[in-house]
Amino acid sequence: MSPPAVARHGSLVLLLALLPGCAPPSDGGASAAPAAATPSTSGELEELVVPAVPSGLPRVPDDALSPPAGEKSVEDVAGYAEDPAREREVLRDYGYRFGWERYWGSGAGPLTTVFTHQFETPDGAAAFTRDVAEHDGDVYGGLLREEPPVLPDGCRLLQLAEGAPAAGVASPAAFAWCARGVFSIAVTAVGGSLDSVTEEVRAVVVAQLDRLPA
Repeated sequence: MSPPAVARHGSLVLLLALLPGCAPPSDGGASAAPAAATPSTSGELEELVVPAVPSGLPRVPDDALSPPAGEKSVEDVAGYAEDPAREREVLRDYGYRFGWERYWGSGAGPLTTVFTHQFETPDGAAAFTRDVAEHDGDVYGGLLREEPPVLPDGCRLLQLAEGAPAAGVASPAAFAWCARGVFSIAVTAVGGSLDSVTEEVRAVVVAQLDRLPA
């Protein structure tokens, strides 16, 4: 599947268009798990990514998206940018190792995404998190909040009550970026109301951070 619209920003691509299938939300939650050892491969990182989200949205198969979700290398992430060669250099400066991406959604309705990145050092993860959050704040507009009380320490939050139609976001949306050790996570929820997407992001962030090594 290749969604009919994407919003390209920095080193990431946020798919904000029609997704296949339809399923009602449920009261399910993002699954937490005991923290494991720091992954040495992307496959080990996959095991630490939340398998479900509180809204109960259906998981979008990795290979149903174009480019596919799932495992991400420097080459994959750099390929999202307009200048992949420069992006590769930037990612290597951050000490980017690998990442894992997951999507949940149905039809033209709500969408939740999680992207977990792993770096060589905490400084690289923190710098990447800061720079991507600031860049995306410029792209989507709105007030980027650092250390908001609704999220754990080390997080930034962007809330868009009316979405950002000019950037391809037609519904209320919330974005969070968090650094934790050698990890950087990005969580997005689109659809419903600002309260509902903010709560979805908060719950997924907490569950995802709980799954990462201390």
